[in-house]
Formats: sequence, structure tokens, C-alpha cells
Amino acid sequence: MQIYLDGEFVSKENAKISVFDHGLLYGDGIFEGIRLYNSRVFKLDEHLRRLYNSAKAIMLTIPMTIEEMEEVVLETCRRNNLTDGYIRLVVTRGEGDLGLGPENCSKAFVICIADAIALYPEWCYRDGLTVVTASTRRNLAEALNPRIKSLNYLNNILAKIEGQAAGAQEALMLNQEGYVVECSGDNIFIVQEGRLLTPPTLVGALDGITRAVTLKLAEGLGIPTQETIFTRYDIYTSDECFLTGTAAEIVPAVSLDQRLIGDGKPGHVTRMLIQAFRNMTKASGTPLHPSGAGRSQ
Repeated sequence: MQIYLDGEFVSKENAKISVFDHGLLYGDGIFEGIRLYNSRVFKLDEHLRRLYNSAKAIMLTIPMTIEEMEEVVLETCRRNNLTDGYIRLVVTRGEGDLGLGPENCSKAFVICIADAIALYPEWCYRDGLTVVTASTRRNLAEALNPRIKSLNYLNNILAKIEGQAAGAQEALMLNQEGYVVECSGDNIFIVQEGRLLTPPTLVGALDGITRAVTLKLAEGLGIPTQETIFTRYDIYTSDECFLTGTAAEIVPAVSLDQRLIGDGKPGHVTRMLIQAFRNMTKASGTPLHPSGAGRSQ
């Protein structure tokens, strides 16, 4: 495996960073998870735009242009001979000292990894996930805005631990007011009387790339969509529920807190959207070899 490490490609065994890197010491940095399908990087422009927005929000200067970063992503995939896989793009504050101050970090550090991934086993897409509500609340936007994809994911990890301890595949996270936000690593949707609902980003949900794709696909299928606040009661009494994320794609959820959602099986709307999403990923994205068919959106 070849990994891009701040200007050069190195083997996995030689991919090392300083113990004084503030990404390691303090979680001071940002990342993007990106998918590669059929030798095309899916929604690369959107992922890079979000990466640079996250950097701006934490006053982190990325030492390359978006165009240069795009080439880093594409070349990392090429060097690993991938046609399908997962890309983890990381930008840390860089090497500094043991103080918190970012002014002591001379330059941001860029890492790009491309490898295979299977977040959930196939049976989860066939039978659906079980979900429990975590007692860990989602970060306050005034403390660490969840729209920033920072390297500090301890909030999500604590929720994930709760879910695993309860024997569930996922954990639902609420905000401080008790409204549904998202799960530990994915956005959440419900279907009520034919309408597709998802929490707005203003309540603390990540502005997910797959979330946006799902809303657009639903509109194309004639399914009414709405971003709106709701509580666990609305999930308990919904007809269907599913989660979305770059690694997860679209995966059904069939129970919350031991209450069956709908009939306890993946619903019709969910199955339609899964198929539409898979069809889209087969022919959409930035090609690894631009001399070929060109970019398809």
C-alpha cells in the first residue's frame, strides 16, 4: 500500500508522523472520507469543498490548492491500483510543541490513504440495523460545531461504545434539547406517510454528502422531502428509517430502543433509494484517468 505523506508516497510501514503533531496531541485537524466506485471518485468536488470549509472554520491553512489536493487523491488511488475503495484525506495542524497554541505549528500536514472498506456486513443492508439511544449528547455547536469534520471524534466514539455495549449496531445521538441529530457516524432519515424527513444541520447534524445525494434522489423519485426537527417518538412511530454516510452508503434501521420501526423490515422507500444510489455510483464521479470518458456528474 502506498500512502501520500506530506509531499511523497511511502509504504504503509514507513507512513509515520511526529509525536509532536497537534493532530495526534490534540485532535487539531480535519478529515474527509471519500468513496471510489468503478475507477471514479464519488462527489470529489463536494468533499474537497467541505474539507476546505472545515479548514477555514478552524483557521487552518492547507498548504496546497483544491486542484492540487484533487490530484493527490486521484494519484493515491492510482498508485494502489484501486477501482473501488475508501479514501481517507487528513490535514493536521502539523508539528509543534506541547502547548495548545497553533502558532507554534509551522505547517499543516497532509495525509491521504486509499484502501478497501466494508463498514457493515451485507446482512445489515438486507435485514437492517438495530439502534439504541445514547446518553452521550451531540456536541454543542457553540463548543465544537459538528459541521466541522475535525479529528476529535471522541463525542461520536463514546456514543458508539454505548451502542455496542447494548448489543446494537448503531447509537442515536440527540442534541441538548432532546431533538434527534444523527447516529454515531451517519445521518438519519425517517419515512412518515410517504414523506422523507431528516434533521436540519442547525440542530447539530453533519452536512453529509450522502445525505444531500439522498435528498436529491428522493426528489427525482417523486418522494416529498423535508428537513425538520423531530424526536425519538417520531422514529418509534415512523414507517421506515435508514442511515446515510460515505462509508455506510444507505443502510436500513429496523428498530430503536427495542421498538420495531414499521414492520421491522427495510421498507419500500428505503429499498428504492438504495438501488437508486447504487445506480448513481456506477457512472458518476471524477475519473482516475481523465483521458478516458471524462467526468460524469
